[in-house]
Amino acid sequence: MKLLTALFRLASVLVLLSFSVANASSIAEFTEDMQAHKGYYDFFYDSTEDKVYLQVPRNTAPFIFQSSLPRGIGSNDLGLDRGQLGKTRLAQFSVHGNRVLLNEKNTQYQALTDNQAERDSVQEAFAESVLFGFEVAANNSDYVLINYTPFLYTDIHNIRQRLQSLDEGDFQPDESRSVLWPERMRAFPENTELEARVTFTGNNAGPYVRSVTPDPSAITVHLHHSFIQLPDDDYQPRAFHPNSGYYARGFQDYAAPLQESMDHRFIARHRLQKKNPQAASSEAVEPIVYYLDPGVPEPVRTALLDGARWWNDAFTAIGFEDAFVVRDLPADADPMDVRYNIIQWVHRATRGWSYGYSVADPRTGEILKGHVSLGSLRVRQDMKLAEGLLAPYTTDKDTESLLADIQEMALNRIRQLSAHEIGHTLGIAHNFAANPQDRASVMDYPHPLVTINDDGELSLSEAYSKGMGRWDKFTIAYGYSQFASSEAEQQGLASLLENAAEQNYAFISDRDARPVGGAHPHAHLWDNGEDATAELSRLFEVRQKVLQQFGRHNLAEGRPLDELEQVLVPMYLLHRYQAEAAVKQVAGMHYRYYLQGDDTSDYHPVNGEQQRYAVDTLLQTLQTSFLHLPQNIEQLLVPKAYGSAVSREDFQSRMGLISDPVTIAEASAQHTLSLLLHPQRLNRLRWQHEQDSNILSPAKLLQLLSETTVHPLRDSADAITQRVAYLTLYHLAQLNIGSEIAPEVRAQAEMELDKLHSWLNEQSSDATEPGYMRYLARRIEHVLQEGSWMDDFQPAAMPPGSPI
Repeated sequence: MKLLTALFRLASVLVLLSFSVANASSIAEFTEDMQAHKGYYDFFYDSTEDKVYLQVPRNTAPFIFQSSLPRGIGSNDLGLDRGQLGKTRLAQFSVHGNRVLLNEKNTQYQALTDNQAERDSVQEAFAESVLFGFEVAANNSDYVLINYTPFLYTDIHNIRQRLQSLDEGDFQPDESRSVLWPERMRAFPENTELEARVTFTGNNAGPYVRSVTPDPSAITVHLHHSFIQLPDDDYQPRAFHPNSGYYARGFQDYAAPLQESMDHRFIARHRLQKKNPQAASSEAVEPIVYYLDPGVPEPVRTALLDGARWWNDAFTAIGFEDAFVVRDLPADADPMDVRYNIIQWVHRATRGWSYGYSVADPRTGEILKGHVSLGSLRVRQDMKLAEGLLAPYTTDKDTESLLADIQEMALNRIRQLSAHEIGHTLGIAHNFAANPQDRASVMDYPHPLVTINDDGELSLSEAYSKGMGRWDKFTIAYGYSQFASSEAEQQGLASLLENAAEQNYAFISDRDARPVGGAHPHAHLWDNGEDATAELSRLFEVRQKVLQQFGRHNLAEGRPLDELEQVLVPMYLLHRYQAEAAVKQVAGMHYRYYLQGDDTSDYHPVNGEQQRYAVDTLLQTLQTSFLHLPQNIEQLLVPKAYGSAVSREDFQSRMGLISDPVTIAEASAQHTLSLLLHPQRLNRLRWQHEQDSNILSPAKLLQLLSETTVHPLRDSADAITQRVAYLTLYHLAQLNIGSEIAPEVRAQAEMELDKLHSWLNEQSSDATEPGYMRYLARRIEHVLQEGSWMDDFQPAAMPPGSPI
């Protein structure tokens, strides 16, 4: 009986196996009625079932797997834009009987050695990631066919995680509301492109989701998968240097000799070779070609083309002829196709950032595709900014000429923006030390340079520079110069770096420039001038002129008058970014990026005289006379008209729907106070003063601050004076109770609070408004005794300024 049972089971298994093999034995037969697409990875589209089948070789090879978001959500705050690139992965299929796995290789840890066992030991030590598992639908001796459709419906772009992190709801892909998008599914010799229209369903949608979706319970986007053949081995990675101006890529080499670093780093760059390497000037074997989104309207389109083509000048300077080309995107081209470097025009519900991303070989850094995303509302923000500066809508001026100047300024900004974002796709990082060097690079963030001409009128003639800066030409020379040998390359790059240092080329990037407590006196965003403080002082004059002439003629006829407030915002706060630059001279440190053997004698604090100049200039922004709006402007800041709504582009108000000049001043003062009293800045200042008594101490800084903002209370009951004094004490209290401040600095903050407590009580009897001074004294007393601020208070914030 047992024998019969065993035989029956064996027969059943054989029947099942034969059925399985028969069912999956012929790809040709299985796909007979499907649309075949032949290319790097062949695929077959079943239009009846709306399924796509991918043909996978049994002997698989690694490839680049790129995901992207061809159609986005449309909210700058969500950061899920049209054309956004996802992660670039080194991937490989593996066939396991009736199952196929898509594996993401771990490229962070490698062993550069001929010893296979050593390479295996590293590969086995660090995890890989299986992205998806597929069932085999058919096969032959060389290939298996998998149903790829379910993977296209997964959240490869991490949309759910992004929305959850922003408290915008819990959404998941809904396969019942998702379909393939065959018009964007194509196969070419070196790449295969697949796409699906995927709906995410969920609940508890946040305000950003609700603002851009017809039904906030369903978010429909497009998800795109690209399979890209690995480039050949003719590309030579170029070594990264911290002063080269390029992004660093690389991995840890566990086979590196013990006396050498395991950190293997190189830059990202396109492959560019001369047809005639021996010639001083030669055409490229294949030029770098970028394609412009046909959806860009004029005159923006021409401006984008102009700015993009500036890069060709930098390539010409190193001996290439027409090596950088910009063309219109062919009508039938897919922007997500890896064969096209793209400049894409991206719409959002609100203004936002532009980006320059790339698809690069994770093994070498070779850029295969540059993808620029330019926010379409940036140019409109620039128009509004220029309208605030020039006030064109008046019969006393040549309105037509002024409007032409306004548009030209906005288009010049777009030219620069186009060049900037393309620079990122060439592998180049931000250089936030370029503006102080006579605007030496398009890779800095430029603030419009507004001047007062000989006639006493505001001028935008120098608002933005044009063309490549000297830093841009240096970076292209470092990344794209061609050398006869590796030895010549090493020597040539060293020579370029040496020449740049001799000419005082400065390069400081994001990590150093962005923090509010940053120390480098020349690394800023949205700044002008070699001396940040001198430029801030000059900008005070420009701001005064702007506010003197501000009024109805800053707004076009027929527009709701309440829109004038949004025009006023960047005018009243015209100093905000230059203040961020000037404050870095306070406790500032001169430095660059050093390697072993470099001379560090240029690593030292900003001198005491310059620091005091910066402090005195910044304190002017806290004076009541600086913060007061002219009365004629206050009269024009009317409530929103019916049909309009308050937005984040408006000033905050503590007066309901009524514009609040005191809180407007509060937001500006809060900005300066948060800069001057940043804990890291005060901690540095304490140390610098100990090393050099010519540098003011934190105690002296706090004394000067109190004299500027609190002492005027004795003779003034002005609401702005009172609000700024309150803010100052609030910030001093935060120093006394905060965790980032050093103990020796906390002691000085506590001492200043003690002094102010005594002063307020002593002076209150003779003050214009003694009750307010006693009110402030009680708050200091509470801080000193209880270690907390008495009131539930949150300082007003400025409306967003960036990006300009």
